[in-house]
Amino acid sequence: MSDTRRKFIAGNWKMNCSRSEAIQLASAVVASSEEKESAQILICVPNIHLADIGKLAVNSHVLLGAQDAYWQDSGAFTGEISISMLADYQVKYLLVGHSERREMFANTDEIVAKKFAGALKHGIKPILCIGESLAQREQGVTFDVLKEQCQAVIDEVGIEAFADACIAYEPIWAIGTGRTATPEQAQEVHHSLRVWLAEKNAQIAKNLQILYGGSMNAANASELLAQPDIDGGLIGGASLKAEDFLKIYSVAG
Repeated sequence: MSDTRRKFIAGNWKMNCSRSEAIQLASAVVASSEEKESAQILICVPNIHLADIGKLAVNSHVLLGAQDAYWQDSGAFTGEISISMLADYQVKYLLVGHSERREMFANTDEIVAKKFAGALKHGIKPILCIGESLAQREQGVTFDVLKEQCQAVIDEVGIEAFADACIAYEPIWAIGTGRTATPEQAQEVHHSLRVWLAEKNAQIAKNLQILYGGSMNAANASELLAQPDIDGGLIGGASLKAEDFLKIYSVAG
């Protein structure tokens, strides 16, 4: 790991937790984790819980993130929440382009790029989620897919914008399936991605945190995080259990 890259453990609660459950879970994470120089910890909660969880996290080392937002600041977009609204709740990070948003809600590469740009505009760091399907992996086009997803963002905001962003590599075939890329498979993708980005800006690539988002859990986190180009994890199911999530954080850095 580069001396300049801290490990980063990010929890994605997805569409889970009642209000009381959310408060209980976040309280446990805040109370039972320690601040580290070598690692960061983030929880990305449903938007409806941002106010409650923001109050718990505001004076702690636990960072607050949102799972999605619309890129326009205001307007006739019934049901949407703008990125500028998130900024009012001390949100520090925003997931953009999660595979579920891409697949279920038709977020194209262009839409994802607009959300990425919108987050930066409001001082929120985007976590760009990229990944391939099982069919794409079997066809041998994994890296082509990842480059295309990244290039759309670079075309929108430039490679320099990644100085204030992260990437989360999430092989779609390993999300919520119990299947996980081997540490070697994940490392190969992370390394190839960093080499490709270095062709555009070596310093940006060196400092960029690239997280692994394919069913990382308490059992496999240590081996995955030991890989030189895996800088952390975007944690789904395991982030809903404080003990498991905290165990992952404990082995990071």
